[in-house]
Formats: sequence, structure tokens, C-alpha cells
Amino acid sequence: MSLTFKAGDMTIHRIIEMECGFTPALEFLPGLTKEVLDENRHWLAPSALDANDNLVLCFQAYVVQVGKYNILVDSCIGNDKDRAARPLWNRKKDTAFMDGLKRANLTPADIHFVMCTHLHVDHVGWNTKLENGRWVPTFPNARYLFSKTELDFWIAENEKSPLPVIIDSVIPIVEAKACDLVTSDYQLNDLVTLLPTPGHTIDHYAVQLGKGGRDAVITGDLIHSPLQALYPDLAMRVDYDGKQSSATRRMFLEKYVDTNTQCCFAHFPSPSRGYVKRWGNGYRCEYIAD
Repeated sequence: MSLTFKAGDMTIHRIIEMECGFTPALEFLPGLTKEVLDENRHWLAPSALDANDNLVLCFQAYVVQVGKYNILVDSCIGNDKDRAARPLWNRKKDTAFMDGLKRANLTPADIHFVMCTHLHVDHVGWNTKLENGRWVPTFPNARYLFSKTELDFWIAENEKSPLPVIIDSVIPIVEAKACDLVTSDYQLNDLVTLLPTPGHTIDHYAVQLGKGGRDAVITGDLIHSPLQALYPDLAMRVDYDGKQSSATRRMFLEKYVDTNTQCCFAHFPSPSRGYVKRWGNGYRCEYIAD
């Protein structure tokens, strides 16, 4: 399996931090029934559904090399973070993420932009690293692009009740004056444009690549599992607005169905990328196998 691929004139690297059976499918997707899960078990297992009926998720980032820029889209889970609710993530100290950068012949200093599709715990973790007891930007030469609406929302939530992820992985970036606040339709240049995809969070965005966004798109969390492609109305349990997330998912899948745009899914099991095709009343990902 190749972790590096081309999209137009761009080179894209998958940086995998973890891939595993994560959460029981019926808990992760509250609208899912056991009957529907059983009907689809034959194609979900074992790559997307493990033997214990946990959805298999890949936790990964994408690095896009376009022109003179190296752009990191999302920064995964991170090390040394207090994540008591997730033992696999709690005070983690593995080298998987940094090893992935090395395989791509990159160091943290080589990253020019960090694009956070949203500010959930598994998408901002490597924004910061622990250095002499302080959280500092992991990518010292990067500008971090946050949706202003998204940031404002989470800062307000943190003021109501402290959120470790915001305290250790977001606020230090703001305090370091390393972030640029953008709208969710921001255009970095003629090859990199954000696509508003709200619902999972208040102002989630996807990242479109190539002229007109035709070469590739990085989804973020507008969709988590291939099962949601077949059944777009299946909302994820922590969606900010389940109805909006379903509408966004349908919009996205219809936008890219039967096109030549490579869809790079944040959490689909490896190889995680492919082309959207129609399947009955829903959609599926035709994976690209290298």
C-alpha cells in the first residue's frame, strides 16, 4: 500500500497515526439499527467493521505538496495529551506521526500551512508539542488556518467548561500568534480552496485541490465510515447538527459522484481514498489500490 500519491501536479502523503476498531457501530451511529448493520456486514467486514462490531477508523493527516508549499491538513491525535476518556490516546508517546513525516522526507519545520478542518480532539493534537512543560507549536514555520466561526465557538465553550483539547492544542497556537482566522470558503491560491461543510461542527470545512477543486478533495469529518456513504442520513453521535451533517454529506457525495476527483477520506480504512460512485439509493467509495 502506497502512502504517497499524485493528484494533478500535486503530491499527497498520508500520515497515519493509528488505525483500529474504534467504537461499536451502533453507538457511533445512533440511527443505525442492528438489522441494517447485519445486512451490510458482508461488505463492511473486516476492513471497515471488526469482529466485535466496532467501526474501523483510520486516524491520519494528509500532507499536500503543491508548488512551493507543504500543507498539512489536520494534525491527528498528538502525544503527551491528557485524554482520560480515550486510553489509547491518553498521554500517548509513540512515534507513528513523526515517522510518517520522515517517510515523506519532511520535518515539522518544512510545513508551511496547517489547515484544521475543525477543532475536534483527533484533528488538532499535533498542533502543539510539550516542550519544557509548555505547549508550543509543533510546526514552527507554519501558519495555522482556523475558521473564525469554529474558533470562536470552541473558545466560548471552553470558557463555560474547560476543554483540555482547546487548552493544550488550540489556545497555545492563538497565543503564539501562529494562526490566521479565515472563512470556510477561503482560497489559499488557485489550487487550494476550502469548501464549507458544516454539521459535524459549526463551521467544518473540506479542502479542495486543483483548478476548480477537480483533482482531489480532503473530507475532514463530514463523513466517518463507508456505511454513511450508503446511508447519508446516518449522523455521527457527536455531530453539532445531525440534520445539517446529513444534508452536507449528501451535497458532498452528489457533488463528486461519478467524477474523476480523488476523495481523500479522513477516517475511512486504508487505502482511504477513491472515487465516489452511486450504489442503490446511496453511494460508495471505489478505492484506488496502489
